[in-house]
Amino acid sequence: MKKSISARSSFLLMIDMQERLLPAIYNKEEIIKNSLNILTAAKELSVPMIATEQYPKGIGSTIPELKNLIPEDSTIMEKLEFSCCNAQGFGDAILNLNFNTGTKDTVILFGVETHICVLATAMDLIEKYNLNVVIAADACGSRTEKNHVLALDALRSIGCLVVPAETVIYSMLEKAGTPQFKAMLPLLK
Repeated sequence: MKKSISARSSFLLMIDMQERLLPAIYNKEEIIKNSLNILTAAKELSVPMIATEQYPKGIGSTIPELKNLIPEDSTIMEKLEFSCCNAQGFGDAILNLNFNTGTKDTVILFGVETHICVLATAMDLIEKYNLNVVIAADACGSRTEKNHVLALDALRSIGCLVVPAETVIYSMLEKAGTPQFKAMLPLLK
């Protein structure tokens, strides 16, 4: 499997960054900050995305600061399933994304919880869709640090590229000196 990251061949999948779930997540401030940076870079580079919300009636919707950065043409899916791939309409969302924006063979995955929904989704993205999966490790989290670390080990073992959010952002930017790089620089200092 290809292991590179580019804005042209990637899409984002943000999992369950919700109002009543995030307060219980270990290191949530860093996770939110890194998620904001990824979303800002994706917006600058027109990288498409899908976002999910686990049972929003009970857990709330995506936190406002992240929701405000989701492009209007993005799919926001409600789900009950732990793997996003098993949610009704998820396959159609990927097909529509590829149809509308060109072939996307890499998914940049981030969100909560690492050891539940992120891991289950990554396994299915590889198995069902044969996608390259990049995990923005410091934009993912679990209620305990131990569960997060164990899940990152599991993600590596199934072939995911596990890197910091900053690696994802610089890889998508590709080079310095561009208007997009200059727009992102204050966030990356």
